[in-house]
This record gives sequence, C-alpha cells and structure tokens, in this order.
Amino acid sequence: MKVTVVGAGNVGATCADVLAYREIANEVVLLDIKEGVAEGKALDIWQKSPINLYDTRTIGSTNDYEKTAGSDVVVITSGLPRKPGMSRDDLIETNAGIVKIVTENIVKHSPDAIIIIVSNPLDVMTYQAHLSSKFPRNKVMGMAGILDTARYRAFLAEELNVSPKDIQAVLMGGHGDTMVPLPRYTTVGGIPVTELIDEEKLNAIIERTKFGGGELVKLMGTSAWYAPGSAAAQMVEAIVKDQKRVFPVCIKLEGEYGIDDCYLGVPVVLGKNGVEKVIELKLNDDEKALLETSREHVLEVMNVLNK
Repeated sequence: MKVTVVGAGNVGATCADVLAYREIANEVVLLDIKEGVAEGKALDIWQKSPINLYDTRTIGSTNDYEKTAGSDVVVITSGLPRKPGMSRDDLIETNAGIVKIVTENIVKHSPDAIIIIVSNPLDVMTYQAHLSSKFPRNKVMGMAGILDTARYRAFLAEELNVSPKDIQAVLMGGHGDTMVPLPRYTTVGGIPVTELIDEEKLNAIIERTKFGGGELVKLMGTSAWYAPGSAAAQMVEAIVKDQKRVFPVCIKLEGEYGIDDCYLGVPVVLGKNGVEKVIELKLNDDEKALLETSREHVLEVMNVLNK
C-alpha cells in the first residue's frame, strides 16, 4: 500500500511519522512546495526506523507529483494559516486555490485514491476537493470529528480520572464552535457519562472542546499538530486495513438527517472503499436544532467559496 501526505508542515509530518511508525503502509510519500523540507523530514523519519523497528519507507518530494503516482490514500494538509488582517473570505480564497491545484495533481497521478482533507476551513476545503476531484462522495472526506472527539474524551478522562481508552463519544456538525457534541452518546466503559459527571462540569468540557484549537493557539502561538496528524493517520489506517471503524467524518450529506448538499461531520463506517456507510442517529429536538445551526454556518462558508 502507498500513502501520500501533501504538506510537510507540522501536521503533515506528524501524520507521515505515525503512518511509518505503525507500519500502516509499505511506502509513505511526503510532498511539499518548499525546497528540501519534505525530503529532509522523510529522511529523518526513515533514519529512525532502525530505532523504532519499522519497515515503512518514507520518501520526500518537492512538488514532484509523479512520485505520488499510484497512491491508495492521499492526505491533504496544504494551506496557509489565517494571518493578521486576513478576512475569513481571504483565507477561503487562498486555501481553496491551493487545495484545488493539489487535488487536480493527485487525481492526475492517482485516479483511484481516496482523499482525506485536513486543510482549513475544513468543511469547505472538503467541498473544494470534491468539486476538483469529481470523485464520488465516499472517496473524499474531511478529518475533524476524530480530532474533536479526541479532545472531548481527553478532557473527560482528566476530569473523571479514568483511562481515555474507555471513553467513547460522537460529535457532529461543522469543525469549529458550532460543532455538536452528543452527551447522550458518550460512555465511559459502557456507562453513560451523565451518570458520572454533573451537568455543569460536562457543559464546561463541551465548551472547552468547541474552542480546543483556539486554546492551543493561545498557548503556543500556532495550531496543534500531534493530535490532528495522528487523527488523520487513524483514518488512513481504517481505510488501508479495511477495519470498518466507526468515526465522525466530514462528508457530503445527500438526504441524511434531512440535509442535502452540505458538508458536515457525521458518524460513518470507514473501510477499504472509504466511507462505506453513513450512520443516522436518532437525534432529539435540541440536538437537531444544534445541527441545523451548524449546517447554516457551514453553508455560509460554502457560499463564500461559490462566489
């Protein structure tokens, strides 16, 4: 199996490192537009293979898409962070142009690939990749829900003093402060979380999760990379190994939850064909209202791209 990661920044390099360390693919190609960066990071990852005992070959490339040819899965992390004085519309225009070019090059050399988007704004960049690739919706998806649920589960594990391994959770909606955590579907070792924590503390954790990315930016002055990179790698693993994992993933909805032609995070089954099934949960009225608010927000951003 061959996996390409486009963008050798912190997130892309972390993703490539996790893929190699866990031997998820035989070959991982790391590609970037900056001369030597991808080659250097790929070489560094390969040089620790004798230490961490893995066989995955990591290859770097400066904008040479021929080296990505025949990839089974492609992770796109390319894009610029929002800078002072840059409007949301400016960011969308800039990153949509980058994602468009990257996607077209990927499709040219790997027409059978499954594409995972990590670039921000996540939901609308998934939309852009879908438009540019012309792939069916099951083969173009965005990574956000796994990251958001990981933060939610980590915060809960800390509060409850339990292992994060035993916490299962689902979030839906857009990536950002309109995401929809679902406490009803959150369990700790099979026990509903509402039986273990009071409502006030749970709501505080939910709010912290919604702004989890911003918290890290304030602390470090830049966006997170360990958790996002690992989350993308987990999606790749589910596809490459045909694991049929159930994850929240950004995908184009076509009637599910009464929503059509909008890109939102929903629980899906991930396997060798990409998104193999969209799972429709029975939401209550409050949850439906939150999801509708999230849908409206994402549509606003999609409309910016359409213009």
